[in-house]
Amino acid sequence: MKVGKVLISAEEIQEALVRVGRQITEDYAGKDLLMVGILKGAFVIMADLARHVDLPVEFDFMAVSSYGDATKTSGVVRILKDLDEEIEGRDVLIVEDIIDSGLTLQYLMKNLMVRKPASLEIAAFLFKEGVDRPPLDVKYKAFNIGPEFVVGYGLDYQQKLRNLPYVGVMEED
Repeated sequence: MKVGKVLISAEEIQEALVRVGRQITEDYAGKDLLMVGILKGAFVIMADLARHVDLPVEFDFMAVSSYGDATKTSGVVRILKDLDEEIEGRDVLIVEDIIDSGLTLQYLMKNLMVRKPASLEIAAFLFKEGVDRPPLDVKYKAFNIGPEFVVGYGLDYQQKLRNLPYVGVMEED
């Protein structure tokens, strides 16, 4: 379990979060914003991103699983922790660490839309390009990346390496 190279530095991450935070501040001015972090990966991103959103914001979390200990999604989605707050009539922003196959997020969006939020948008820290996925409207993206398996800044390998201050590419064993 070793990081081969730094893909996105700590400084680049902070610059992107400032940019995305400003966009969110503009877009949600005067609205009742609920940021929903998808655990476990989004907790680091959401905490830092929220510091750059200059609005009163509420937080909630969901935990879903489609990976287990694998490095590729199984396609089977389980909700491990649901929202504590009702979202009907609320402006909801899903904060996701990485969009890979998009299957988990597609399932989650359908699940949340039936709860009748005023709006439902996605903020993704990382968006993998060149991946065949269902259509997803991702309003906010910090970074587009290639197909590498990445860790750090909330992203893990077997529940480890989330605490790295940068995003790194895992080295092949």
